[in-house]
Amino acid sequence: MRKLALFIATSLDGYIAKPNDDLSFLKLVEKEGEDYGYVEFIESVDTLIIGRKTYDYVLKEIGSSHYNNGERDVYVITRTERPDVGKVKFYTGDLTELVQKLKSENGKNIYCDGGAEIINKLLKDDLIDDLIISVIPILLGNGTRLFKDGRPEQLLELVSAKTFDTGLVQLHYKRKK
Repeated sequence: MRKLALFIATSLDGYIAKPNDDLSFLKLVEKEGEDYGYVEFIESVDTLIIGRKTYDYVLKEIGSSHYNNGERDVYVITRTERPDVGKVKFYTGDLTELVQKLKSENGKNIYCDGGAEIINKLLKDDLIDDLIISVIPILLGNGTRLFKDGRPEQLLELVSAKTFDTGLVQLHYKRKK
């Protein structure tokens, strides 16, 4: 069965964005030649689930080729119907049903790239199997929280913890069954 993995960066105090969806703090750990395992991770997935706000941000900052490169199916979770663009599908249905359907199909793993609403819905429904969280050495004090209240307690098992000379610490946990 396919797994659903979260691969995301957060501040030490648990924010994935500053107010106004500002992700500029991620630049603190940018280093030429260092991808923090992203390329290896992305090769293990063939399907991506992403919230519409995160999708729009990446489109603006990086460009459409980041997602619409023909390499993987992309589901943008949105409340507004839009026509599909290549392998990018704008999905307005039930997120839990989508993930259960995708997990039951053959293929590589599934990657959730945010945002916070999507992550917390998936956590609430106990659908995330792996959490790979890169902790950036900054206390933001405010913004969009990675983990919101109102989720069930979930026990995790540490797979690995890696440190990098930029001060970033990457934690990989898997859900205990």
